Amino acid sequence: MTRARRVVAPDVSVINNGSSAGEPGLGQQSTADGQASEAHEHQHRDVSGGWLRPAVFGAMDGLVTNVSLIAGVGAGVGAGGNSSQFIILTGLAGLAAGAFSMATGEYVSVSSQNELVQAEVRKERYELEHNSESERLELAETFRMRGVDPDLADKVASQLSAHPDSALDLHVREELGIDPGELPSPLTAAAASLTTFAIGALIPLIPYLAGYDSLAAALGLAAVAAFVGGGVVARLTDRPFMRGALRQLLLGTFAAGLTYLIGHLVGTHV
Repeated sequence: MTRARRVVAPDVSVINNGSSAGEPGLGQQSTADGQASEAHEHQHRDVSGGWLRPAVFGAMDGLVTNVSLIAGVGAGVGAGGNSSQFIILTGLAGLAAGAFSMATGEYVSVSSQNELVQAEVRKERYELEHNSESERLELAETFRMRGVDPDLADKVASQLSAHPDSALDLHVREELGIDPGELPSPLTAAAASLTTFAIGALIPLIPYLAGYDSLAAALGLAAVAAFVGGGVVARLTDRPFMRGALRQLLLGTFAAGLTYLIGHLVGTHV
């Protein structure tokens, strides 16, 4: 569905003719108001593109999943001769499996959500075509509930209902709380999730890939990444850096500590 919006600028030159030489006309006042509006204009970040949530989820999930996996396997195999090779193989397998699993899940999830929204939009379009008067009254009631005078609400609802696309857009916004023209992209969500999961999962493997066989180094690097990543995400959402950083560090430490304990217990009895 393509939404068209047209703004018609009124000709204010005639209005100025009624103004005295010493008084600003309505046209001048309109210009001043427009300049004030431009001065107070502000920009918002894109919150509907569908990339931030899967990107953050992917990065944190990849980091916590793989460091927990490595901690458990490392504790289980101990310092055997092939422990480094075994941990690398396990970590890379976890990275590939997790990244593609996350991407698939995000694609299917976002696609299903968009299809549900589109089905509801079709239902609303049908109601507007076959029960236009009921929908007009519903729209007027919505305006009245928002504080608009009853007479004005009826007039606005009637004017909007004369334009099916505008009426449909407004009904969907009010009843579903969404903008059908700005649905998240399944491909964007899947790509963001896959990429960031792989990056997060790779971090605890770096010491082993560099030839440094040290579980402590892997855990320490993952802790730093969790701290920094949590803080950066907090700042992106205008929250304190330390709050997000410590939260992510504590959650990651708990997960890795639990799997390390399980690996140690299993390793000593197998």
